[in-house]
Amino acid sequence: MKFLLVEDNLDLANAISSRMRLDGHVVDHASKLDEATAFTETQEYDLILLDIMLPDGDGRDFLKRHRAGHLDTPVIVLTARSQVSDRIGSLDLGADDYVTKPFDHAELEARCRAVLRRKSGNSRTTIEVGGIVFDPLAGHLTVGDETVSLRNRELRLLELFISAPGQVFSKQKLTDRLFSYDDDVSDNAIEVYVGRLRKHLEPSDLKITTLRGLGYRLDHAS
Repeated sequence: MKFLLVEDNLDLANAISSRMRLDGHVVDHASKLDEATAFTETQEYDLILLDIMLPDGDGRDFLKRHRAGHLDTPVIVLTARSQVSDRIGSLDLGADDYVTKPFDHAELEARCRAVLRRKSGNSRTTIEVGGIVFDPLAGHLTVGDETVSLRNRELRLLELFISAPGQVFSKQKLTDRLFSYDDDVSDNAIEVYVGRLRKHLEPSDLKITTLRGLGYRLDHAS
């Protein structure tokens, strides 16, 4: 998954980013609201972690504009305010959840997983399709009697394809989704990860089709 973290405390931001990246997520970090706005205008995210008190304004104003623009990316508010009225106010503005500082990182990770499951409309932790069993939380893919542990970007790539079977993803689109803004990406990176994933899917009823000049698509093998 690709996350946007909006947090001006660099120590906290680095700690959150490191934990999320260990789980295989791609994280872009903004320390101010104008940076966050620039990111959302050019990138797509699966989840936004949003601090309230920022150097150039109130995170709730960003949330209000985000929802007014009909953007439905889930938002978890990070707040030091523990009063019930503050939490209710954030939820009423369109936040999907909130975490009160200081928080345990395991709790934040659990809340992220819960929000993403609600967003997908699926409370199950595993996905069964085309002869595979895919557990995105554990990073396991089972095809027949064989279970493999996917590398982080293989995992995120399979998540993307399974979330939209039959949809064509351009190379640039996949690059944007699998890598953060600051990553140094080689020209053939997407081909490498697609090739690895193809090998894992070979015994299944799923295949990744290359559409020359357009991109890649997940299909059921004929």
